[in-house]
This record gives sequence, structure tokens and C-alpha cells, in this order.
Amino acid sequence: MAKECIKARQRKREKMVAQYAAKRAELKKKGDYAALSKLPKNSSAVRLRNRCHITGRPRGYIRQFGICRNLFRDWALNGKIPGVTKASW
Repeated sequence: MAKECIKARQRKREKMVAQYAAKRAELKKKGDYAALSKLPKNSSAVRLRNRCHITGRPRGYIRQFGICRNLFRDWALNGKIPGVTKASW
């Protein structure tokens, strides 16, 4: 489980990316890279990291569900994810 400060930093970046998305797109379209560089660094979408929404784990992230592999396995075995069953053949 990630530290709370790491998860808070991620949430802060997500808000900032959403806030500046239109302005960044406009400046990129114009080609005004000087003004683009004056925007906050955390407003760039490249600085976001895919993290589990529950635990904050950065690796083993399953994009379709938005959670890490460990949590996915637990929830799938307990039947908390509809339509997901353990494979057996």
C-alpha cells in the first residue's frame, strides 16, 4: 500500500491536468512553446502515473478495472467483480 502523501500527490496532479487541459491543447495548437513552458510542470499529462484507486500501488495496474492485480485477484475470488470467474480447464 502506498503512502497517503503519494496518493495525495497523484490526486493533485490529476486535478491540475484536468484544469489546464484546454489551455495546454490551445497553446500546442498555436505552437506557442514559450507560454507552454511557463505552465506548471504538474499540469502535463505525462507526469501522471497509473495507480490503483484503492491501494495506490503503481505496478501491476489493470487499466480496465482501475485496480492493481492483487486487489483484482482478491475481489474476483470473492465474487465482488461481476462477470469475472477463476479459469479452470
